[in-house]
Amino acid sequence: MDWYELHNINTIDTPAVLVYPERMRENILQVKQTVGNVQRLRPHIKTSKMTEAVQLLQGEGINKFKCATIAEAEMLGLAGAGDVLLAYQPVGPKIDRLLQIVEQYPDTKYACLVDNRASAIAIAAVFAAAKHTLPVYIDLNVGMNRTGIAPGPGNDALELYQELLQLPGVTPIGLHAYDGHLHDTEYQLRREKCNAGFAPVLALAAAITESGAPAPKIVAGGTPTYAIHAERDGVECSPGTFIFQDWGYYNLHPEQTFVFAASVITRVISVIDGKHLCVDLGHKSVAAENPQPRVHFLKLPDAELQGHSEEHMVIKVPDTSLYPVGTVLYGIPLHICPTVALHERVGVVESNNCVAWWKVIARDRKIMI
Repeated sequence: MDWYELHNINTIDTPAVLVYPERMRENILQVKQTVGNVQRLRPHIKTSKMTEAVQLLQGEGINKFKCATIAEAEMLGLAGAGDVLLAYQPVGPKIDRLLQIVEQYPDTKYACLVDNRASAIAIAAVFAAAKHTLPVYIDLNVGMNRTGIAPGPGNDALELYQELLQLPGVTPIGLHAYDGHLHDTEYQLRREKCNAGFAPVLALAAAITESGAPAPKIVAGGTPTYAIHAERDGVECSPGTFIFQDWGYYNLHPEQTFVFAASVITRVISVIDGKHLCVDLGHKSVAAENPQPRVHFLKLPDAELQGHSEEHMVIKVPDTSLYPVGTVLYGIPLHICPTVALHERVGVVESNNCVAWWKVIARDRKIMI
């Protein structure tokens, strides 16, 4: 029996996500070995969104984390995380919610991102009124063109950092540089682009220090570039997808040897003809933001995805007589992060049996706060 298959599959309804803790641990150990110092690891928990996954990381001495939503920040507080960066600039009610989390979980040190003066002032006003000072990182645009302020010439980022030093309610402590746009399969090319994008960050950090401010912390990268940033002294690395791995990163980054630690399971629900099957793995069960194929079926590598809707997926196979109604297929999603977020809970597999269920607690927009 292969690592992903279940003895007790007849007790598990589909579609579902399964996770494999021993393989998760193997991936955690790999990032620890690559980075060398757990104090320089700040994994992003957007991929798992589960308290138990955080506990596996904590069990390996990792207690700094990155997250993207208020619910994820609260989940980390519930897990007793020591240091949490909300890698997002809170706007509107999110500022008040972040304040509530800071007050609810005083043993967890929280910080957030800012990339402009107006947002910084709004955040600072809320925290100053509550007699708190929130650590903040400047969000830098290093090429992804999604959020952040450019770190290059013009000194806007330096000016913002200096303004934050004078603003009651916040205190700047670092720089955040996410290069999630870098997915070159050739490692050396990815490394060159990563280093080129990071050079202005280093220059900005030097300028901040030269201005008389304390040296800023730097949080950088994701799973595709964490090993490159690990070569830089003092930089905190923030891989996320690594904990489960997915089919997309497996093919894009061949130098990485993370093992698959999550799968989706689905059943054949209809045999259309001699070449086409329908399974119960719809949009609501596997991430659908990418072009097909959105899942790679293990033991069925020649399957061709023909159609995808909310509750159904149609696939073409050489011979449907081999896959009667009720046949279980195991697959690796192209993109695991949003796939996990589609499920309320995941099955936990040990010794080829589903032995428990973990709640994907931070998939919701709100837990309590």
